[in-house]
Amino acid sequence: MNVEKFTPEKSQGKAITLTKAAIKYFEGKLAEHPGHLLRLSSKVSGCTGYSYVLDVAKEPEDGDTRIEASDKLTLTIAAKTMDLVRNTEIDYVKEGVNGVVRFNNPNAVNECGCGESFSVS
Repeated sequence: MNVEKFTPEKSQGKAITLTKAAIKYFEGKLAEHPGHLLRLSSKVSGCTGYSYVLDVAKEPEDGDTRIEASDKLTLTIAAKTMDLVRNTEIDYVKEGVNGVVRFNNPNAVNECGCGESFSVS
């Protein structure tokens, strides 16, 4: 008989993943703010429902999920945002001379044409 240990992350999927390009980009941004972390939250906004909010923060807020993306980058996710972004991959893409942070969110069922907002089912 095998017994499998239940863990919420295992049953609900990974919180967030970051590509190497995103990690490098955010490490560079945080280099200007030693000891700080990157915090992902969301707000009701735009034409489809929610928008992503990325802030530099001194410390996580109560209930945040903490992810050590690298030895230089800690990402926290607001508790109220977790169900909206679970299993999302954050990427940083260069488009010509511009760079764009992309959220590859499998939970999004609709996105605004300008990329500002998203909705989930």
